[in-house]
Amino acid sequence: MEQYNLYLCLLILFVSLVSLSLFVLFYKHRSPFAVPNLPPGTAGYPVIGESLEFLATGWRGHPEKFIFDRMMRFSSHLFKTSILGEPAVICCGAACNKFLFSNENKLVSAWWPNSVNRIFPTTVQTDSKEESRKMRKLLPNFLKPEALRAYVGIMDSVAHTHFALFWDNRTQLTVYPLAKRYTFSLACRLFMSFEDMNHVAKLEKPFHLLACGIMSMPIDLPRTPFNKAIKAANGIRKELLEIIRQRKVDLAEGKASATQDILSHMLLTCDESGQFMNEFDIADKILGLLIGGHDTASAACTFVVKYLAELPQIYDTVYQEQMEIAKSKSPGELLNWDDINKMKYSWNVACEVMRIAPPLQGGFREAINDFVFNGFSIPKGWKLYWSANSTHKNPEYFPEPEKFDPSRFEGKGPAPYTFVPFGGGPRMCPGKEYARLEILVFIHNLVKRFKWEKLIPDEKIIVDPMPIPAKNLPIRLHPHKP
Repeated sequence: MEQYNLYLCLLILFVSLVSLSLFVLFYKHRSPFAVPNLPPGTAGYPVIGESLEFLATGWRGHPEKFIFDRMMRFSSHLFKTSILGEPAVICCGAACNKFLFSNENKLVSAWWPNSVNRIFPTTVQTDSKEESRKMRKLLPNFLKPEALRAYVGIMDSVAHTHFALFWDNRTQLTVYPLAKRYTFSLACRLFMSFEDMNHVAKLEKPFHLLACGIMSMPIDLPRTPFNKAIKAANGIRKELLEIIRQRKVDLAEGKASATQDILSHMLLTCDESGQFMNEFDIADKILGLLIGGHDTASAACTFVVKYLAELPQIYDTVYQEQMEIAKSKSPGELLNWDDINKMKYSWNVACEVMRIAPPLQGGFREAINDFVFNGFSIPKGWKLYWSANSTHKNPEYFPEPEKFDPSRFEGKGPAPYTFVPFGGGPRMCPGKEYARLEILVFIHNLVKRFKWEKLIPDEKIIVDPMPIPAKNLPIRLHPHKP
């Protein structure tokens, strides 16, 4: 009996070894990493690849470490990896940025992780690339110069209300939640003519959960960021559907204008075949716009507060510029387009903030066909990731990259393809000018009211998926005397 058991164990061991060998041979044959002449790099662990390290360097506050460690290890501006469940090539430096941005829809196309499609279910019928193309056709009327001119006064009015409600008569506060409330209120007001502050506040928490989970590992288990994001998106979508249905009634009764905002435009615009978007499709698109007009700008506003607190000389110069504009206004007069164009130094400061702490850490593309770049093969279907930090924090492009220096943006400014907080090429963020306006209006309303100091001098910065202070930047306010 014992001999029989020994033979059985040996047989099981033999079968297991043969099966493992066959699996390895099969995997090697089928593995996307078996393609010859790929960039140097490693696939990391099975299934998860290097996703955890890619994300963890951001959680520790140094997202550039994942990039620069591998650039040094492999002596290359291109390296292969596996992140978010996909074989990918990380592309570093201005030449790589130029290549990717210049070859949009030629060699590469936009790509979003599968988590995006799962959170936005209407994209399943097409895909996120097609939905993005549709949005870019809808947006120009609302982001062209004449429309942006009209937004300045509205933004200033919203900012006045925001600071009166949440900043004035306070000695201490936490900046990041209030910056998010400001940018979210603006997005609701300009995209949907939505002014009920209580309703805006009700949607803030689910939007935070959605933003945190949309670029997370797509693990749909209870209490995971991705699961929370799906639930949050469903809750927000339900609220948006009520707003959309009410707007339909208002348009039919003449209580709303066809051109007053993006929501009306979506309801009344048909495609080439004469089909109008359904309510769920519109809700998803508004949801995407609110995310795009919300989190990135709020992160930038928060870091403006951080650096102006740390750098009193820069604060003083911004204050002088903004007070010259404030003194030129009569009581109750709102900012206008000409005022915004006078805020040159303030915008240089904002750009330096976005260089050091880019709200958009990078973006993905997908190879449309096989091609060769920098002598390496890039197979069709592989994902390519460009990184803002690979140029923003590279001394080759920005000497002393950790030094805060707004003069980098004077004159011609940085070299092409080195400063990329909004991406580049045909895929450059269409809301770039919108973001410039909301950031400058925020700075104006902030510095003309207060000086401030940080309550946690060495507060850690984390990136998840955007940079934020670990404790949300608590500050003590010092109002200016009248």
